[in-house]
Amino acid sequence: MNTLIKETGHRNERTLVIVKPDGLQRGLTGEVIKRFERVGLKLVGLKLLLPTKEMIEKHYITDPAWFEKVGNKSLKAYAERGGTPPSNDPVEVGRRILDRLVHFMTSGPVVAMVWQGANAVPLVRKLTGGMEAFTSDVGTIRSDFVLDSYEMADSQDRAIRNVIHASGNLDDAQAEIAQWFNSNEIIDYKAIHEQILYQDFSDLLGK
Repeated sequence: MNTLIKETGHRNERTLVIVKPDGLQRGLTGEVIKRFERVGLKLVGLKLLLPTKEMIEKHYITDPAWFEKVGNKSLKAYAERGGTPPSNDPVEVGRRILDRLVHFMTSGPVVAMVWQGANAVPLVRKLTGGMEAFTSDVGTIRSDFVLDSYEMADSQDRAIRNVIHASGNLDDAQAEIAQWFNSNEIIDYKAIHEQILYQDFSDLLGK
């Protein structure tokens, strides 16, 4: 590892982004890429694919307690907005959520991407915004391009349409990248803009 990498620490951090079927159908893939390129992240993996049911289940079910945790979170949200859940059993609610996600994510092609750069995981999450438009900061992808809400989605018994997925933390990012990409599908290369972002400017002047 050279001095440049030691000094910057996280410049090789990677995260997974998936443009969901709604984002692809709405022609937002280029806009998503532009947002991450503008901030200085580097695209190192990209492919168009039609996910299978097995791929989506593996993506979301990260531990045996997933159904209960997701179900409890959903039940709390129902209670906060005064709604009536389809069941009071968190595991059953969790299974219904997974069914919705599988139906949505296998309904059409998606674009899977790997982005690399300093603090890539939290930076991409920040640029992505909250899960629905109402909880997204102004200027984020979901604030600018999403009008769907959990209430609307629940009323139609479907997954929320919020354009993209972004890895939640570094551990998730590493696991998700390994699931969606083979090692030979990720390209390690030098980008010109990295000189400006990571080098001391004196290096550019030959000092």
